[in-house]
Amino acid sequence: MIDELEAAFANRDIGARADVLRRVTDLFVNRLERFSDEQRSLFDDVMCRLICEIDRSARIAFGQRLATIANAPPMVSRVLALDDSIDIAGPLLSHSEHLDGETLVTGARTKSQQHLLAISQRKQLNEDVTDVLVERGNREVVVRAASNSGAKFSEFGYSILVSRSQGDDELALTVWSRPEIPREHLLALFTIASDSVRLEFEAADRKKATLVQDMVKRASHQIQTKIRERSPGFAAAEAQVRLLSQASALTEQQLRRFAESGKFDETVVALSLLSNVPVGAVERIVVHDCADQVLMLAKSISLSWNTTKAILLFQTAIRGSSVKDVDECLDSFNKLKPETARTAIQFCRLRERAASSAAPLK
Repeated sequence: MIDELEAAFANRDIGARADVLRRVTDLFVNRLERFSDEQRSLFDDVMCRLICEIDRSARIAFGQRLATIANAPPMVSRVLALDDSIDIAGPLLSHSEHLDGETLVTGARTKSQQHLLAISQRKQLNEDVTDVLVERGNREVVVRAASNSGAKFSEFGYSILVSRSQGDDELALTVWSRPEIPREHLLALFTIASDSVRLEFEAADRKKATLVQDMVKRASHQIQTKIRERSPGFAAAEAQVRLLSQASALTEQQLRRFAESGKFDETVVALSLLSNVPVGAVERIVVHDCADQVLMLAKSISLSWNTTKAILLFQTAIRGSSVKDVDECLDSFNKLKPETARTAIQFCRLRERAASSAAPLK
């Protein structure tokens, strides 16, 4: 074999060198277990020299064969995996188990989108590789990587995936379906998703969708609280209404005057104190595009229709509804039983307390 190698290196016949390469490879595969590390390294050097002097079709065939060898020589594997031709590099990038992470990262950073697509199909991908794939890859590469169950993503990788999912329903659903996706990225993904995609999220994983919906509510409540706490207008209104309450002057008539005057903070605080419902919950009831919750709250504390109507009119001014909508609420108000309303509001109190006692989102 040594004589043949020397002859092959001296011979300019490409076919002869390709034939020697095949025989060297056969010898390497058949006697792999008997070779020492030094001998394997020697085979690696020989193969590297031979592949530089064979034609493209022979390099393609050699790359395909090398991709199936579990302990393929690392140096020649790297050379072929970083070849500009995807026909040569592709099989190794997709299937070779002997390529190290550095080679894959280099290929992902410097080669074509076809090379990136080949890498994205590997059985396993570490975070260093997927970071490059999701940032540099085209849509096909990113979707393939996101759907690869053997791929791992870093915090950076997930943030890029979520960002690229905006306006891309297929990618959004693929990212959503990953079982190990961190909660904060689930929340971000849910927030940017369209209504139709959110329905698909729920169909794909109802438990996960319920969790995220709860996270969205909690996050919204926390933001709402921070905004309220930083508002000097709210602080002054709260102090004023609390003084009225302490002086037993916080009456239904006073509440109606607040609503008729369009004083949002005063109306909300007054309703909160009169109903013993947290301010945050009352705020959401007042600004929500639904009159039923206002009717429940009003009926639970025995407000008259005139006061309830004043609050509803105030609500319509916020959300842009018509007065006719308010007049149609009178029938519902009259039919609503106080016991039913009090039960519903008690449930609201309990839910609000549970939310406020939950651990903050991380």
